[in-house]
Amino acid sequence: MSQFAINIMFVGGSFLLYIAIAIWAKAGSTSDFYVAGGGVHPITNGAAIGADWMSAASFISMAGLIAAGGYANSTFLMGWTGGYVLLAMLLAPYLRKFGKFTVPEFIGDRFYSKNARLVAVICLIVASVTYVIGQMAGAGVAFSRFLEVDSTVGLMIAAVVVFIYAVMGGMKGITYTQVAQYCVLIIAYTIPAVFISLQLTGNPLPPLGLFSTHVDSGMPILDKLNQVITDLGFNEYTADIDNKLNMVLFTLSLMIGTAGLPHVIIRFFTVPKVADARWSAGWALVFIALLYLTAPAVASMARLNLMTTIYPDGTAAEPIQYDERPNWIKEWEVTGLIQFTDKNEDGRIQLYNDSEAFAPTAEARGWNGNELVVNRDILVLANPEIANLPGWVIGLIAAGGLAAALSTAAGLLLAISSAVSHDLIKGSINPAITEKGELLAARISMAVAIVVATWLGANPPGFAAQVVALAFGIAAASLFPALMMGIFSKRVNNKGAIAGMLTGLAFTLAYIFVYKGWLFIPGTNNLADTPENWVLGISPLSIGAVGAIVNFAVAFIVSNATEEPPVEIQELVESVRYPRGAGQAQDH
Repeated sequence: MSQFAINIMFVGGSFLLYIAIAIWAKAGSTSDFYVAGGGVHPITNGAAIGADWMSAASFISMAGLIAAGGYANSTFLMGWTGGYVLLAMLLAPYLRKFGKFTVPEFIGDRFYSKNARLVAVICLIVASVTYVIGQMAGAGVAFSRFLEVDSTVGLMIAAVVVFIYAVMGGMKGITYTQVAQYCVLIIAYTIPAVFISLQLTGNPLPPLGLFSTHVDSGMPILDKLNQVITDLGFNEYTADIDNKLNMVLFTLSLMIGTAGLPHVIIRFFTVPKVADARWSAGWALVFIALLYLTAPAVASMARLNLMTTIYPDGTAAEPIQYDERPNWIKEWEVTGLIQFTDKNEDGRIQLYNDSEAFAPTAEARGWNGNELVVNRDILVLANPEIANLPGWVIGLIAAGGLAAALSTAAGLLLAISSAVSHDLIKGSINPAITEKGELLAARISMAVAIVVATWLGANPPGFAAQVVALAFGIAAASLFPALMMGIFSKRVNNKGAIAGMLTGLAFTLAYIFVYKGWLFIPGTNNLADTPENWVLGISPLSIGAVGAIVNFAVAFIVSNATEEPPVEIQELVESVRYPRGAGQAQDH
């Protein structure tokens, strides 16, 4: 059987499973559509949270980022993991105690203001749309290689599949679909990792293999990797981070952005009571840990496999001839995600760091610039091919990559749909809308969101994990402070919350657009996205943490300069902080 046929079998089979689940779990009410009827078991919810959480950025991009940057990019791993713990401890149980459908609904009721609810809707949509771009872009990468179609066509296929099971099933269908997707993605991620760890270190457990001995050289595997890449002008894989301020802010931005992203928060509204929300969080940590403990090993081994494919003897002396390149490079070249240019016309592949510092060494070797460009998003997907694993493993990882992208995309689209139908239409435009009308509006708004997300996914502003990091920064600067102050401060009022959210969002977006080079400032050269241009060396990916500080400061200043919240609101805050049980989510 051909590899293409195997890929079709795995991917097509998983898609049929998702659609069958959606038909079985079709939402028949707004409660089913928004919170799956509020009756999901904690273990089931934990697995669904795991799938919702482990997006294309986690499955496809995170290991690629760590592979490219080494220890310096472990901030993604630390930030996302720490953020989930923060969410589980500080927000989820209290929001479940509140007992509503959506994050903007909590903000609107807590800050006794329709305007606050509308501002929260805006923040939610901006963050979620930015996030979903990364998921659709990741789906396009997987489709373009494994189904041998153009990435745009792949996006269309992904959009149709998500449309069927998300629009039909709502949260109820998405929940059980995500459980299936978690099983697919975790098996797909760990099986190739076990094979590769065995090949390189003899240890079947990838997290332990990362600290084992490289079979061929007898060196610790990280020492071997350092040796190979430093000879090609790259920094040591295990090198420390120079800009500690940016590292701290970036990790913090990912952490509090995680706690502010509504597509994960709403999963805690689907369980019967507060205790179940806590158990869901615990189970989700177990499920997430299986992938997150494996990712650093996958990254390191993928980088070593890539370099030793180009330099089989492990040194820069003998790069392979381009005509002798392995099949996996040929296959990925077709997608445009690997590109080769023979700059010195010697017929060999020179892959190295062509920085100014390494230029004299490269010139002495007869090299005329780096000749191989490898999209970092492909490393996890290409790993089985690089390591010559069986065809069924390649098909499995294709299905896993798409499961990761589609599971998170569905959760994000539901969050956007809920904000539009429940918070915007029912909450402001037409409060008298019937349940049937609201359910129709939810499905229509999700369909529109899918169309917009597909178009943006075809034209992403960066690779998957980078786009996702921007989304986390936006959520960190806008929604997280409002949620924290709404739960833990009786003094913050509606004026302070609105001013804080708007200021945090505007500040963060302005910095991102200016320092990503997307906004031209008259009278200046367009600022390139480089550390030399950043204010105090703070990356646009890290600015969300500063935006959150701005949000908190503005909210407290404005609140203390204006009247206190009403007594009943202060009593509401007090009741939410002591989550001793809660009933079903109520539609108000």
